[in-house]
Amino acid sequence: MIQKKLIDIAAAVGTGSVSGQFRDVAVKGVSIDTRKIGKGNLFIPFKGEKTDGHKYVEEAIKNGAAAALWQSDVPNPPLHLPIVIVDDTLKALQELARSYREELNVKVVGITGSNGKTTTKDMAANLLGLKYKVQKTEGNFNNHIGLPLTILSLEQDTEVAVLEMGMSSRGEIEFLTKLARPDAVIITNIGEAHLLDLGSREAIADAKLEIILGLKEDGQIIFHGDEPLLQERLAAFSRQEQMKTFGKTPGNDLYPVQVEQTTGGSNFVTNRGSQVYHLPVLGSHNILNALSAMLAAEFFGVPLESMNDGFAGLRLTNMRMEMVEGTSGGKIINDAYNASPTSMKAAIDLVSNLSGFSRKILVLGDMLELGPLEEEYHYRIGAELEKGKVDYVITYGSLGALIAKGAIEALGENCVFQFDDKEQLVAELKKYVSSETLILVKASRGMKLEDIVAALQ
Repeated sequence: MIQKKLIDIAAAVGTGSVSGQFRDVAVKGVSIDTRKIGKGNLFIPFKGEKTDGHKYVEEAIKNGAAAALWQSDVPNPPLHLPIVIVDDTLKALQELARSYREELNVKVVGITGSNGKTTTKDMAANLLGLKYKVQKTEGNFNNHIGLPLTILSLEQDTEVAVLEMGMSSRGEIEFLTKLARPDAVIITNIGEAHLLDLGSREAIADAKLEIILGLKEDGQIIFHGDEPLLQERLAAFSRQEQMKTFGKTPGNDLYPVQVEQTTGGSNFVTNRGSQVYHLPVLGSHNILNALSAMLAAEFFGVPLESMNDGFAGLRLTNMRMEMVEGTSGGKIINDAYNASPTSMKAAIDLVSNLSGFSRKILVLGDMLELGPLEEEYHYRIGAELEKGKVDYVITYGSLGALIAKGAIEALGENCVFQFDDKEQLVAELKKYVSSETLILVKASRGMKLEDIVAALQ
């Protein structure tokens, strides 16, 4: 992690000043949360709408921070403490990360996309870890605050950083990629997330493609080759030899030619030989994420034939296609972290095609931030269900009610239940659960359907 004297911190942010008596105070790492202060950290306070982190500077130093930043328009700076006064603490954080990135001899993989960013990040980090010392974005630290914090946490001897880049509007990915300066980028897919902010899938594709604006001159672009919006836009890219594609269909650089789905994950063979890869993660859509990670690892010299070793130790971030067991002995797929029409259909497809269960139940909630077509998207999820593939559908939330409406037309009203109360939902759900039951729980993060998973365990 970053280690600097305050005089060097002031120089790195460009607008900083520090009292002479504190110029040689050394910091190690940064924190924006007084509850997570590490000894020797630089505490960075932000001015928010509801609270001002500057109120906690003295507490942070008392708790072990070596120093803090202080925004110049905040009155009464504690000049008796080791502080660096800056024009803007957020910009100072970002500029400090930019400066530290320039110092590090580290390769960077940047990952964006509508779905699968975190899963792909975890996979790529594991595969690259077969050859290099790797660090990756932790949790969802993938925005204008989280990514700088991730960069500042990198150890001096880290060889590859795998960095997730999220967004909600145009220009955000461009900012992140120019800060991280990746050697390779992955665009997982173009889905419907952020339609509320951007208005169309075309606009989403344009926003995701901003990631190549920070790509190094000799860097590689890895993208979903079955997505026409990406194909069209990258056709004009001048460095075609630096592009690799993954997908389901022939014509991509890497695609599956054989797939087997099990309750323990997926087995697949690619067009690049006869080796069987075992991915201990549920869902055929995660095979595509794996293919993109494989291409990234290969770019950095990790041979394909060794990658099963990387997959073997794979542990995904919680609540992403996570198979757990209920108290009844039934199996629960906890995919409650997020949802979009694309990821919802992929999860339903998995449940529909898994064998060995006498009963399959979908517990589905609202998919958020889908814009003016949100009602149609929800209705279609239910209406496109196939009889005989799932037995019951139980929905939660006002938009979930539209899934139920479509499901009634597809499966019949005796198979569909709709709730606005989780306790009532769980009580009804338990009536249909046995040791031979498979349950999918999926919705957008804001619906907190992990509560339902917990109630079943």
